[in-house]
Amino acid sequence: MHLVFATSIVPCGAPETGYEIANAAVLGALTRAGVRVTVLGFCWPDSQPSNPERTVVLGNLEVRTDAVSAGRKLRWLVDAVRHGVPFSCAKLRVIRPGDVRAALARLGPVDGVILNSVQFAGAFEEIFADKPTIYVAHNVEYRSARENAAASADLAGRLLYRREAQLLQALEERLCSAARFVFTFAEEDRVLLGVGDDARSAALPLVTHDVAPVRKARQHEFDATLIGTWTWTPNRIGLDWFLGEVAPLLPENFRIAVAGRVPAGIAEAHPRIRFVGRVANAAEFMRKARVVPLISRAGTGVQLKTIETFELGLPSVATSRSVRGIAEVPANCVIADEPRAFALALEKMSREGADLDGSAFWHKQRDALDRQIRRGLAALETASDKAAA
Repeated sequence: MHLVFATSIVPCGAPETGYEIANAAVLGALTRAGVRVTVLGFCWPDSQPSNPERTVVLGNLEVRTDAVSAGRKLRWLVDAVRHGVPFSCAKLRVIRPGDVRAALARLGPVDGVILNSVQFAGAFEEIFADKPTIYVAHNVEYRSARENAAASADLAGRLLYRREAQLLQALEERLCSAARFVFTFAEEDRVLLGVGDDARSAALPLVTHDVAPVRKARQHEFDATLIGTWTWTPNRIGLDWFLGEVAPLLPENFRIAVAGRVPAGIAEAHPRIRFVGRVANAAEFMRKARVVPLISRAGTGVQLKTIETFELGLPSVATSRSVRGIAEVPANCVIADEPRAFALALEKMSREGADLDGSAFWHKQRDALDRQIRRGLAALETASDKAAA
């Protein structure tokens, strides 16, 4: 079976963001299932695809809103309004749909297209209308846009996010309706997308490492470490909650380090917190902490840092939102949603929390991932056989 994996950004180097880690997990499962996969999409600026022989690059592109000028953002907004597409999809319309169609045609016969998340699929929706598709919903994007609107501090932001939510809901409905099978990363998202039927959808458990992490001795440099792409609005909502409502309740000598990209000015506003920027190895950074706070308060899908924390066997305190999509929460994870309860649990786990062997969690996740991927592929084959008959 030859499938095209159509995605906004193709794999370029080691996966770092949650989006890239999820893509690596899905692509690995497809490979283990014996599928020949060609990846189609854009590269980051000044980057090359990780696997050029199995990748078709449509160009180099920066799609991170916080990394471009105000002028570029305005052009994206104008294009979004002109074409009637979500802002997140307009970013990708830097080439003509006909160029995407030609690139797809040059691959020769394919058995189907995996539409990886809403952005690329929405930017070039007409290209895939006559193809058998599997849709991978990383998140329920319209719900995230609604939450972003509610959290926005200004009227313009609220109006833009409301427009985004309306367009995304209609787009996600079309993508799910047209797909032969839909994958989500959390069970709850299947219902939100209207594809709760087991014959048409499945939730994918994910892994963040190619092999099961090995438990090893640790030296604690911090009491707590957090890592993420904090410029992404759902993550920023969680970070603002933690810094504004939880951190002030912790003792002055409670050492907290935050890794990853943060919005401008946030480090200056929280001098107690150590902001370390990008780190070379996320797992090793997390291992420096006595406890890992998992602080999601918005968004859908699954939290990849939650999965990695459980794979590493590290003590953690998590909000209920952070353990979405996790069938079994490890014994060294405490759930707390109120600031004071979260702070008290962090203090206690930093003193008493013990590491576990996370390899069993990793194996269970990967085995379930492979089973669900095979279900989706079987549905695609069955639908294709019926169409051919």
